[in-house]
Amino acid sequence: MTTLTRLPKRLMLGHPLQTSMMGDTLLPKKLALPVFCSDPLSSNAYATEEILLMLSLGGLALLSMTPWVAAAVVTLLVIVVLSYRQTCYAYPDGGGAYAVSRENLGRTAALVAASALMVDYVLTVAVSVAAGVANVVAAFPALAPHVVLMSAGLVVALAVVNLRGVKESGTVFAVPTYGFVLCVLAMTGFGIWRFLGGDAPVAESATIGIRAEQSVAGLLLVAVVLRAFASGCTALTGVEAVSNGVPNFKQPKSRNAAATLGIMGVLTIGMFVGITALALATHVHVAADAAQLVGAPAGYSQRTVIAQLAAAVFGNDSAGFYAVQAFTAAILVLAANTAFNGFPILASILGEDGFLPRQFARRGDRLVFSNGIVILALLAVALIWAFDASPTRLIQLYIIGVFVSFTLSQAGMVRHWRTLIRLTDRASEIGRMRRAQGINALGAATTALVLVIVLVTKFTHGAWLVVIAMPLVYALMTGIGRHYQAVRDELRPGPAGVLLPSRIHAVVLVSTVNTPALRAIAYARATRPTTLTAVTVRTNVHETDQLGRDWLDRDIPVPLTILDSSFRDVTRPVIEHIRHLRTQGPRDVVAVFVPEYVVGHWWEQLLHNQTALRLKARLIFLPGVMVTNVPYQLGSAAAAEHRHQEEGAATDAGPVTR
Repeated sequence: MTTLTRLPKRLMLGHPLQTSMMGDTLLPKKLALPVFCSDPLSSNAYATEEILLMLSLGGLALLSMTPWVAAAVVTLLVIVVLSYRQTCYAYPDGGGAYAVSRENLGRTAALVAASALMVDYVLTVAVSVAAGVANVVAAFPALAPHVVLMSAGLVVALAVVNLRGVKESGTVFAVPTYGFVLCVLAMTGFGIWRFLGGDAPVAESATIGIRAEQSVAGLLLVAVVLRAFASGCTALTGVEAVSNGVPNFKQPKSRNAAATLGIMGVLTIGMFVGITALALATHVHVAADAAQLVGAPAGYSQRTVIAQLAAAVFGNDSAGFYAVQAFTAAILVLAANTAFNGFPILASILGEDGFLPRQFARRGDRLVFSNGIVILALLAVALIWAFDASPTRLIQLYIIGVFVSFTLSQAGMVRHWRTLIRLTDRASEIGRMRRAQGINALGAATTALVLVIVLVTKFTHGAWLVVIAMPLVYALMTGIGRHYQAVRDELRPGPAGVLLPSRIHAVVLVSTVNTPALRAIAYARATRPTTLTAVTVRTNVHETDQLGRDWLDRDIPVPLTILDSSFRDVTRPVIEHIRHLRTQGPRDVVAVFVPEYVVGHWWEQLLHNQTALRLKARLIFLPGVMVTNVPYQLGSAAAAEHRHQEEGAATDAGPVTR
């Protein structure tokens, strides 16, 4: 890597970390919470609003169903959190839906869970960033034409922060996450205090009516309520990230992960209940379509539920209002960090298992799975561009994958406990395992029911794209798995091993008599092949004649073969000549030695070795042909190597100092 590219990389990512420093990157609970839980915590910014928007389809009368829908969401959240706490203890090496399903339900279920999670992680980044940008644009409307560019830029910034390392990203995201939690809890507490003091806050939309789109009764009423519940279930997105990231916690890993998950559950429920209660008490009215609003003043622009609550509780232009808005916008963007931690870990496991390219399993300079982070960022930017960074359009694709993975993970845990119960005879252990199995069974049944509800209510509103995307991802992973398996089968040695070649025909490619060519000939002679010839192609008569005279003058003890080329092509005559050598014996091998210049600058590479590159690109596809590069370092290469040694010494000295 040249200084031109090394310096910007080091400025962005920092010095590389040694493998022995892996333990230094593990997270305490106070940093694990913002790293792994920013997504479910941030969902409080829009979960209540999504419920109100769906219920508003039936007019103001249907808002009375809000407490019941919210209670159902809270109950589901409690069940899922309790279920995943069992997973944290059972799988200390990372118990995501893929790992649990792979061990207990088989490969097919595991890959279905993996495809669901991967699609959902990409959507999490796109939805979170787009929602955060939408809040910024609400405050600064002049930025509206640039939402796609702003969203893409934020995704890139998040990727860079995560490429610097898990611990550093946790430190960066701690302030916005805790700031949002404190602001919402302060808003809820102050709102309650005002109600108790007789100074009840009132939302700016309290006097605005909502016109029902149509009469809602019977089955249609049930459908609207279920759709509101499905939208409110966005509060559960990202819950599984903690169980995926157990290996990143400090010891004791499982206990710390389960504790973090419990803290997240308590905070999420507290904020969700507080926001929902305040929205009902202050009479917040929002509608999916502005045409539904009745009696709105001229020029009225509907604001988000959390913005209306902050204005009602703290005052429209107060410091409290701006603090709530600032931290809400920040955590909505940073909620994507949950996916930036979950996706690379999942991709690394899939890479190790052979269902994604092996490169995903390798850690980068900062001991993170860099390839997964980069791919997630690219996919999220593509999705943002395709949907014009519209949160309304993107959110319809959300949470299908979440509940697919929830259901498979909890079903796998039920079988996991059943297997352990069969293998133990200790009554106390059996009792504990049966309780855990019961919790996971309840979680599996509940999330399966919710999956059906979400799929039915959201399918025609865009969720069909996810239903198509998941099988495509599944097909991609199974195809990669088949390829790796086929390669393993093909490369498996037979009982007799590999036979020695009968003869080795060495060929040295030359174009002129110079030092690199002579070194290549000397090296080829040192390998003691059965036959050795030098080969050149006559594309210029004068140059070839000069080569022949120089060959005789130096008395080179290797025969020179001159190939004719009617169309001045070098590659085809060489390939045909080598194919002819291969026909002399079924177990013969042709060893081709290619002299090659090693240069110190990228632009020098454009001026040299082009013919050699074309030849090597063709030769590697010929069976029974071995290609050997014989490098010759030019002066610029030696100077570049000296610079690299000095930079390497400086880099090695940097991260060791603590």
